[in-house]
Amino acid sequence: MNTMLDDYALISPLRHSNNYLKLIVVATGLLFGVSATSPVTPLFIALCMSFAIIVFAKVPVTFYVRLIMLPLGFAATGSIIILFFFGMGIEIAAMDIAGHHLAIGSQGLNMAVLVMARTLSGMFCLFFLALTTPMVELFSVLRSSRVPAVIIELSMLVYRYIFVLLEVAASIQFAQTVRLGYRDILSSLRSTTMLAGTLFIRSWEQGEKLYLAMNSRCYDGKLGMFCQKNPLSAPELLITSLYIVSLIALFMTTENIPAV
Repeated sequence: MNTMLDDYALISPLRHSNNYLKLIVVATGLLFGVSATSPVTPLFIALCMSFAIIVFAKVPVTFYVRLIMLPLGFAATGSIIILFFFGMGIEIAAMDIAGHHLAIGSQGLNMAVLVMARTLSGMFCLFFLALTTPMVELFSVLRSSRVPAVIIELSMLVYRYIFVLLEVAASIQFAQTVRLGYRDILSSLRSTTMLAGTLFIRSWEQGEKLYLAMNSRCYDGKLGMFCQKNPLSAPELLITSLYIVSLIALFMTTENIPAV
C-alpha cells in the first residue's frame, strides 16, 4: 500500500515533462516493438525505457526489479512453452522426460526469443508511462483529446475505488489474520471466500453512497478536473528525436535478423 506506482509518478522529475511527448515516446515504442521481426529492436526499446526509468525518473532499482519480476515470470513461462512446442527447423537441443522427447528447434528458439523481446519492450514502455505520469494527468490528456466524458468519468471512479477496496481488503485480511483465519489450508480458503463476499457487499454499499453524495451536490454529469500544461523544452525534444530516429534506423537495418 505504501509503494503504489502513482506515488513514484508524483515525485518523478519527469512528471513535469510534456505529457503528449511522453505518450508519443510510449506509442512509438509499442508500435515498433510489436511490429519488429527481429528481437534486436524490442530489446533496444526495453533498455532505453529501463534507462529512462532509473536515470531520468529516479525510480529505485530495487523497487523497479521487484516490479518487473511478476510479469517477467509470466512472459518467461509463455516463452518456454513456445520454445519446446512450437516451430520446427534444426534441432538444437533435446531431452527425454517421462518417455516424452522434447526438442528445441531453431524456429522455436527464434520465436521464443522474439516473443520475449516484444513482451519486454511493451511492458517497459507501459511502466515508463505509469512511473512518470500520474493518472490524474492522463485523465486530463484524455479530456483534451476529445475522448467522451462518460468514459473518462467512469475510468476516474473505477480508479478511485480500486484503492478504497484495497484498503478495505487489507483491513479485513488483517482482522482475519489476528484471529488465525489463515492457520491452515481450509481456514485460508474459508477466509478468502468470506473476504471476497464482504468486498462485493462493501463495493455495492460504496456505490450507493457515492450516488447519493454526488446527487446531493448537484452532480450534472461532469466532474471537475485540474489540467496542468507542461511546455516542451529543447533538451526533451532533442532526446526524443534521437530516440525515435535511432529506433527507426535500427528497425530498418535489423529486420528479419534471427536470434540464432
